[in-house]
Amino acid sequence: MRDLVAQTKRFLSREAGITWQRGFFDHRLRSEEALQEKAQYIRQNPVRRGLVGSEDEWPYAWSFPSASLPVFGFRSGPKG
Repeated sequence: MRDLVAQTKRFLSREAGITWQRGFFDHRLRSEEALQEKAQYIRQNPVRRGLVGSEDEWPYAWSFPSASLPVFGFRSGPKG
């Protein structure tokens, strides 16, 4: 699996011009609980950096869809 991921990242780097962050690892969200945990972590980033006192103060708030919604990925063929 590790080789497949490495090959995919090399391909995307070359073909799509994606630059991968050093030390970055991807993580598959397998449940609603995992999705909410990661979303909460992201919402706390400005708090951890001291930019705001609480996540509710951050003006660039967003909502995240439920994990029960369909997963979107690559699709082949023409768009439209």
